[in-house]
Amino acid sequence: MAQEFATLTSDDLVTGEAVALDLPPASLGARIASGLIDLLVTVLTLFAVFMLFLVAAISTDGALLHVAIVGAFITVFLVIPVTLETLTRGRSLGKLALGLRTVRDDAGPISFQHAFVRTLVGFVEIYTFGGVPAFFSALVSSRGKRLGDFAAGTYVVRDRVPLRLTVPSQMPYHLAAWARTADITTLPTGLALAVRQFLGRFHTLDPQSRRSVAVQLATEVHRYVAPPPPAGTLPEDFLAAVVASRRERDQARLHREAQLRHRLTSRR
Repeated sequence: MAQEFATLTSDDLVTGEAVALDLPPASLGARIASGLIDLLVTVLTLFAVFMLFLVAAISTDGALLHVAIVGAFITVFLVIPVTLETLTRGRSLGKLALGLRTVRDDAGPISFQHAFVRTLVGFVEIYTFGGVPAFFSALVSSRGKRLGDFAAGTYVVRDRVPLRLTVPSQMPYHLAAWARTADITTLPTGLALAVRQFLGRFHTLDPQSRRSVAVQLATEVHRYVAPPPPAGTLPEDFLAAVVASRRERDQARLHREAQLRHRLTSRR
């Protein structure tokens, strides 16, 4: 039971408040549907661009016509998709229609380099080999990654995921005076997340498991707090006080920084 609150999976995007936002990988079916939409758009775009380049070069010599054809393919299969995914931070038209988005392996937004590598490898695995390598790669990958994703260090997630944040823990009134003077350093991300998850699910646990997890987490948190709380403090109250105190101090720090920025900018 304790391990349930001590694990931060690699699919979790952690905010500054140590709240995990789960971005589940897109299903294979959604990836295929998104790819079919993009394929249809690509074919229509290729036809339009090819006709435009052909009309522009029809009265010229054969060499320029050949350049126009190559330019049309490069524009449609490389320039347009790379530009689109870079500007939309990981969304093609198909992904936008189905609520998908390409992110880095650490769940951050992709850059031009990621979009370029995905598109370059994607041309080979999708258009050259009919999508067979992409299908089997996504099928065996736990994150549904095609070869282009492995090369670029990205994966596709479901972007339209309801965000549910737990109510912040309140400061236990009998520990407020101690928390104001205690030295409470920033907790490691995984530990902070584990504490918040435990406090959010506190009332759903049976008493024995609740006590065991509370003691384990309190023992870990004690290393980042001095002096210790008053004797007889319950582990769950100690954890709630630490989380509430860190939140209050972070909010105060952000407020001071905002005031400083305002003073600096108002003088210009």
